[in-house]
Amino acid sequence: MKLQTAIVTGGCGFIGSHLVDTLLGEGVRVVAIDNLSTGRLSNLDGVSSHSRLEIIQADISVPGTWADPFANADAVFHLAALADIMPSLEKPADYFQSNVTGTLHVLEAARTRGVKTILYAASSSCYGLAKTFPTPESAPIQPEYPYALTKFLGEQLLLHWAKVYRMKAVSLRLFNVYGPRSRTTGAYGAVFGVFLKQKLAGEPLTIVGEGTQKRDFVFVSDVVQAFLSAAKSDSHTDVYNVGSGRPVAVNDLANLLGGARVRIPKRPGEPDCTHADISKIRRALEWSPAVPFEAGVQRMLDHIEYWRDAPLWTPQSIEVATKAWFHYLQQTS
Repeated sequence: MKLQTAIVTGGCGFIGSHLVDTLLGEGVRVVAIDNLSTGRLSNLDGVSSHSRLEIIQADISVPGTWADPFANADAVFHLAALADIMPSLEKPADYFQSNVTGTLHVLEAARTRGVKTILYAASSSCYGLAKTFPTPESAPIQPEYPYALTKFLGEQLLLHWAKVYRMKAVSLRLFNVYGPRSRTTGAYGAVFGVFLKQKLAGEPLTIVGEGTQKRDFVFVSDVVQAFLSAAKSDSHTDVYNVGSGRPVAVNDLANLLGGARVRIPKRPGEPDCTHADISKIRRALEWSPAVPFEAGVQRMLDHIEYWRDAPLWTPQSIEVATKAWFHYLQQTS
């Protein structure tokens, strides 16, 4: 499939902005839609004046004229969502509105305007505390918190709309995506943003538990290529894991970053390991991750100034920020 015009929801966000850059580089006209709740216009500074880029500031959870450009689109890349565990525990209705209702509005905008291809950024958090490693797409779905549930419900809407309304829909269950421009919002979240700010500030890295827990880190440029491979493929109504297939211990990440460390309590509801089985996407889409972890970490360090204005997390502030985590998830773990 040759893309001429694409919609990217969440186009000013971490993954979305990298996707916009790449689409423009391939000659595609791009409409980026973002409410800027977590995305930043500065993420598109390098292309903001591009003749083939239109940026619309709008909230997809509210119907509006933001949907009008769908009439001319070949594909929609739906990445807009609220992320992070803690805020979803405290404000689950906000997450449902954004991640479920928002997805419904995007699907309806596409359906009523004749868009036949939708790519969805799903989350590997749907697997919860997985028991099979590497974890295949057929593994049990067991969300541990509202964020994970709402992202899975969005995926279910996507697949149902594809079946009923004969649309091409591909859901990519993203594992631990990292890279330049990863979020720096006030919510306590992804390990890279926490560690890089701590390194900039000369503070110790906060290691959860013993640091032996492993995460399947996948570099953002590899994720972008997975989206493009899915869009251009003949795949219809399918789900794929997107990860490196090579989990890395948090201690190993800390070794690469260097510096002092301090340990904080292990949290309920967090897996000891995330490990994507990527055999399906390798086979069907001929996609494979290209960026080795060590090279990806170096690229993060090369762009470390991006996190200068990020919040600085200390053991004390993390304890306060994660109280709800222990309160709610301790009961189910």
